[in-house]
Amino acid sequence: MENLHDKRKVYEKSQLIESEIKQNPIEQFRDWFLEASENPNISEANAMAISTVEDDGCPRTRMVLLKAYTHEGFIFYTNYDSRKGKAIEKNHKACLHFFWPNLERQIIIKADLEYIAENLSDGYFHSRPKGSQLGAVVSPQSQIIPNRGFLEEKLKELEREYENSEIPRPKNWGGYLAKPYEIEFWQGRPNRLHDRIIYTLEGVDWKIFRLAP
Repeated sequence: MENLHDKRKVYEKSQLIESEIKQNPIEQFRDWFLEASENPNISEANAMAISTVEDDGCPRTRMVLLKAYTHEGFIFYTNYDSRKGKAIEKNHKACLHFFWPNLERQIIIKADLEYIAENLSDGYFHSRPKGSQLGAVVSPQSQIIPNRGFLEEKLKELEREYENSEIPRPKNWGGYLAKPYEIEFWQGRPNRLHDRIIYTLEGVDWKIFRLAP
């Protein structure tokens, strides 16, 4: 067994105090996300983990990319027939997680998910590179396939088919809007006395609390 007991880090880059935070968590997210986006040591500030609950009751987590955020919530795209898509269809809740170790920060978001409008999914799909569009058509995401050659051959066929024409967005591929009802901001602090500020939605108002680390 490898002993990891002595792998420790001192967190001391910033603080999170009530007198300095925004009253709306989306505005607080915006401030932190802009800092992460401008940090040269963070290559994909919009990379986030999303956890859904599957039929066996066990959460399943994977990384996806945040593609937009508004006052309503957070937008990402996927195959609706994937494992995450099927889990969301049965349980419309998910947990999103951003971790930016260079800033010693993380954000945990509990949200209700809903489909975005089809025209928005169409617009984003056709803004992607053609190779990414073809990949979305080719892949029966999360299904068992015989080998990689299966995908590569299918890709060649579609490249020929759509060489001179627009690729239609698959109806089973599109966006979700994650509408938050709880958002926690975590800032690392010395002596493991981390700052944890949580926003909870009560009716139409956000309430703010501090949690013990």
